Amino acid sequence: METPREVRVGLIGYGFSGATFQAPLIASVPGLRLTRVCSSQGERVLRDFPEVRVVADPAALIDSGEVDLVVVATANTSHAPLARQALLAGKHVVVEKPFTITVDEGADLIALAEQRQLHLSVFHNRRWDSDFLTLRQTIEAGLLGPINTYEAHFDRYRPTVRGRWREQDLPGSGILYDLGAHLIDQALVLFGNPDCVNCDMGVQRSTDSGSDAADDYFHLTMRYGARRVILHASSLVLQAGPRFIVHGDTGSFVKHGMDPQEAALMRGARPCAHGWGVEAESQHAQISFVKGGLTVTGKAQSLPGCYQEYYRRVCDAIVHGKSLPVTAREGLAVIKIIRMAMQSHAQQRSVTFE
Repeated sequence: METPREVRVGLIGYGFSGATFQAPLIASVPGLRLTRVCSSQGERVLRDFPEVRVVADPAALIDSGEVDLVVVATANTSHAPLARQALLAGKHVVVEKPFTITVDEGADLIALAEQRQLHLSVFHNRRWDSDFLTLRQTIEAGLLGPINTYEAHFDRYRPTVRGRWREQDLPGSGILYDLGAHLIDQALVLFGNPDCVNCDMGVQRSTDSGSDAADDYFHLTMRYGARRVILHASSLVLQAGPRFIVHGDTGSFVKHGMDPQEAALMRGARPCAHGWGVEAESQHAQISFVKGGLTVTGKAQSLPGCYQEYYRRVCDAIVHGKSLPVTAREGLAVIKIIRMAMQSHAQQRSVTFE
């Protein structure tokens, strides 16, 4: 039996995403090998991965014969041009979410990838959050019946506006592109495209420098007939409420707390560690449902989170021709909802999905 070939990976960017998520997850998947990293933080990269080669210019990484898959983990404004450059060089591409800033940019990349017969995917890792996996299985098992109200929060307490590009008033910055992309993708996975969206967003924090800050609050409603999907994020929540509040015709699911994988990665833990992605019992969801005339109430033990599954499936797609874990078209659907939400807020009206 022929041994599957190795996929050599080049990572562009070693900031928070590249160092915390991309590089450790890539390194955890058999069949993937990190060979090149493009970063100005060479010492940091080599301390973490001494076997890789560090380059300063993205072109040197993209054009390398030692790279099959290019991972773009840079500022949002550079996603489209770097992904395009990599596709033109004949490389498969993974782009950190959000996919692109505009719908047209994403559509152009999809057309190019299809023309070149290359894999193009978007890193929507929170499909593999512990709580979302548990909620998705609960819904698909029919325990809650048809869903009438779905509410998801991604709230934080970060009262100080930091100097990062994500928090400055720049194209593609702000909490809607950042955290909103996660919440929107999860909702689209469960329910598909909405009939229309309505969004209120704004800046609630003040800056000492007097410079403009990016949006740090949004409240987005996606309508599906009688169903309401409510997505909410804020940077000024000291005591967070439930992460998910989901009601169906026959049951309810209420979940507090965040998936533990990001915190574990920040501590230096890796997916091979014992108990990876397992939530504390205190964070298990409260679930109630009616079945056979009986009302059942209790805790739903969380399924383990598994961010590494994303890259395992990317490897399988490249080596074995299997389906990508997240397609570029799915990533583009998120951008379309973000742009509709921005239009809804600017015009103070609901925007119909076309």
